[in-house]
Amino acid sequence: MPFFGPNQAGIVTPVQDRLHFAAFDLGATATREDLIALLTAWTNAATHLTVGTDVGTGAVTGEPGAPPDDTGEALGLSPARLTLTFGFGTSLFTDATGKDRFGLAASRPPQLADLPAFPGDALNPALSGGDLCVQACADDPQVAVHAIRNLARLARGTASVRYSQLGFGRTSSTSNAQVTPRNMMGFKDGTANIRAEDTAIMNTQVWVQPGDGPAWMTGGSYLVSRRIRMLIEPWDSTPLTEQERVIGRAKGSGAPPGKSDEFDPLDFGAKGADGEPLIDPNAHVRLAHSSHNDGAVILRRGYSFTNGTDDLGRLDAGLFFIAYQRDPRKQFVTIQKSLAGKANDALNEYIQHVGSGLFACPPGVQPGEYLGQKLFE
Repeated sequence: MPFFGPNQAGIVTPVQDRLHFAAFDLGATATREDLIALLTAWTNAATHLTVGTDVGTGAVTGEPGAPPDDTGEALGLSPARLTLTFGFGTSLFTDATGKDRFGLAASRPPQLADLPAFPGDALNPALSGGDLCVQACADDPQVAVHAIRNLARLARGTASVRYSQLGFGRTSSTSNAQVTPRNMMGFKDGTANIRAEDTAIMNTQVWVQPGDGPAWMTGGSYLVSRRIRMLIEPWDSTPLTEQERVIGRAKGSGAPPGKSDEFDPLDFGAKGADGEPLIDPNAHVRLAHSSHNDGAVILRRGYSFTNGTDDLGRLDAGLFFIAYQRDPRKQFVTIQKSLAGKANDALNEYIQHVGSGLFACPPGVQPGEYLGQKLFE
């Protein structure tokens, strides 16, 4: 899909089938000039990758005595609706020691405040953070992997991959034209997700508006990523009625308790014949709902993942959660505070948050510009 535009693609774009997400760290000797050169190179590469053409002189048409500019595994493949979305992490502005490596500290938006520690977090530092991130989404996994591979190659000597995650099976819809998918727990996920067709809510909840902070972020959005491991074996041993109580929806239809359609409104005041709430007080849908969080909503576009099995033979699988919003302090943080801790969301018995990221995704790029250029001017 075209790379240039007023907003970055891959945010409200109808969610593709596959993900390759990567976080990068700048090297210890990297300079501001090196960073700008990298962003320029990534911009040039993205304009080719997103339309299905080779990077540089290509995979087979360059100088035979030199390594090809393009790695070649996407030769003959369509672009598969590839989008590339780039973000700047908190550590790009001020590192863990408080150092302003690239002269950007004064331009750090207040919305890019470090996420607080949430009860129940089991974060692995090696799977969290990052100076830069790239979200590659496509309908062909080879196309998404090819994009990250070539961007990582261009970064050599300046930045290296801190961690990456492959994702499959989108776990939300960003368009009314998409049906609601299912996550690794077998439930429909993202029924209440906001949709790109609602321009008003996009402007109030997703896109950074003039006056929100530094002008270089106007038209951008803030990305929160969370690697959420699902404890598959305990979940698979849980009775259906308990699974539905934990989530707050019917597993088959996705409908709220007492309703028949997935999109029937959630009625948190409804009670059963026994006088108890039909939707459990600790059900995930209740605690995540905007009515429980001062109206806070987010645009989700996460993916399922499986990384094989761990050393005990348990499936290492779950949700690579991705959400975009206008202000994480008022949106993601508000919602996650409601959910975190075993005394809150009943789902916490079956999940662990093991990775986390927060990134400022600047507005789209215009021809003749490089990604994030206004930040450096």
